[in-house]
Amino acid sequence: MTFKTILYEEAGPIGTITLNRPDDGNMFTHEMCHEIRDCINDIRRETRTRVIVITGAGDKFFCIGGKKDGMEDTKLYAGVLPTLEMYEAIDRLQKPVIASVNGFAVGGGNVLQIVCDLTIAKESAVFRQVGPMMGSFDAGYGTWYLEDIVGKKKAKEIWYCNPKIKAAEALEMGLVNRVVPDDQLREKTTEFALEVAERGSFALASIKGAFNARHGGVGGLARVAHDLLLPQYLGSDEAKELNAAFSERRTPDADKFGH
Repeated sequence: MTFKTILYEEAGPIGTITLNRPDDGNMFTHEMCHEIRDCINDIRRETRTRVIVITGAGDKFFCIGGKKDGMEDTKLYAGVLPTLEMYEAIDRLQKPVIASVNGFAVGGGNVLQIVCDLTIAKESAVFRQVGPMMGSFDAGYGTWYLEDIVGKKKAKEIWYCNPKIKAAEALEMGLVNRVVPDDQLREKTTEFALEVAERGSFALASIKGAFNARHGGVGGLARVAHDLLLPQYLGSDEAKELNAAFSERRTPDADKFGH
């Protein structure tokens, strides 16, 4: 896969997406959001990788949010930065996604790591929401999922007061899973990803689906039923007999159904 604003590489069971706009803080653009979404959807359709890592190029920025160029007329849907499509693709992906935070994770960049299943950060990383300071906000993943992680009062403080949160504090409040020395981030991220990759892929997909069903409404429940339960049902005695009876235009033999 070749992209203009991101890099994608595979190493064994690990696929790594790198936001590749370091001179601009790895900020989202329309193109980057679409490329991340498309890359995730391509990964969904293959079985080579078992764990995905998302990180930023360079050693200063993970991602500092969305670039507003081209968004002057916000009354037009086409002018809205398509971050939601990117977040949804990550949330729907049946494989674990690890954010490897290599610097500032601000605004939509912090929401990005929140949406990922797990987060590992270097010691000098900084997390922050700045929407109310600069004329923006996040009314979905960045609020509900953040509340799940740190609690309602703390989540509101993060959004209302916009504090800079250092990695050690982020670890203490549960905003990230692991904090490592700056010069060990790549190595420790690989170790973390390989640790997850050793687990059963179908089991992890089922667990992720169960977690996400809580906020997914009918889509979340359908994902559990269609993606996880249906494949198992199709191989059951009941499904096989019903399919055979339908093809042979006969009444199914209920005694052949599994109980």
